Amino acid sequence: MKITKNTCGNTTTLALQGRLDTVTSTQLVNELSAIFEGGAVNLVFDFAALEYISSAGLRVLLTAQKKVNALGTEMNILGANEMVEEIFDVTGFSGIMKVNSSS
Repeated sequence: MKITKNTCGNTTTLALQGRLDTVTSTQLVNELSAIFEGGAVNLVFDFAALEYISSAGLRVLLTAQKKVNALGTEMNILGANEMVEEIFDVTGFSGIMKVNSSS
């Protein structure tokens, strides 16, 4: 998985490319830890190039959502493809996270 980070003001966008799964979720955890060390930040995940997300990836996103809630900031997920969006719907994550599909 490739992560591209862009920070503008107090918003950090992470564009994920490839698969967010058990093997790659640690990479995202490390990236998020470094971001949160900097203080309160709004997070935007760009999933336009994300092919797949597993339960390990969902766990990382849930932890990030809890963290931004505690900090009083926001987290948005943009560009999720149909398969990834369906995973969010089936698991109920679309009800607790702001998910905007690519369609």
